[in-house]
Amino acid sequence: MVSEPVPAPAGDRHDIDTRADVERLVRAFYGRALADVQIGFLFTDVAKLDLEAHVPEITSFWETILLGAQSYRGGAFRPHAALNTQVRLRAGHFERWLTLWRASVDELFVGPRADLAKAHALRVARAFHGRLETLPSDSDPPGTGPGADTAPTPGGPVVSHHGSTVSSAADEPPAGGLPLTQHRPAR
Repeated sequence: MVSEPVPAPAGDRHDIDTRADVERLVRAFYGRALADVQIGFLFTDVAKLDLEAHVPEITSFWETILLGAQSYRGGAFRPHAALNTQVRLRAGHFERWLTLWRASVDELFVGPRADLAKAHALRVARAFHGRLETLPSDSDPPGTGPGADTAPTPGGPVVSHHGSTVSSAADEPPAGGLPLTQHRPAR
């Protein structure tokens, strides 16, 4: 397991100001993620990530978000949807991704863009997880994927059929975690 380094004092860190800063952050994150016991296999064994090909692309994604460079032209969700067909991406995977991302940001940077990097990562994780929960996965046992007609587990997530529903803006995830989207119960 990769140890979580203690951030350097704020005086030794600066905000994310350049593409080189963004790439430094991306490489620090992947250094953690690839070796991580919880999610490393997703990158190495399932996605078979070519890090040197991926770093410029994901750097462009974050450069566009953080610096407004408009250098990213891809679709960030599609590769995650493809990965989800091989291994169901769970809330715990996204939580770990966020933990590693935040640790990487905090170790290297401080400032408004560093804060934005963490806030945007949370938005991306929530959005991707929510969308993936509606997609089938080849790794789902029969009758267990989205829309399966099973009774809710007391205190657990509700399996639901999606229809026209109103979600409550008051439904916030605990401690910055990923929300469970609950729609009308399965019948």
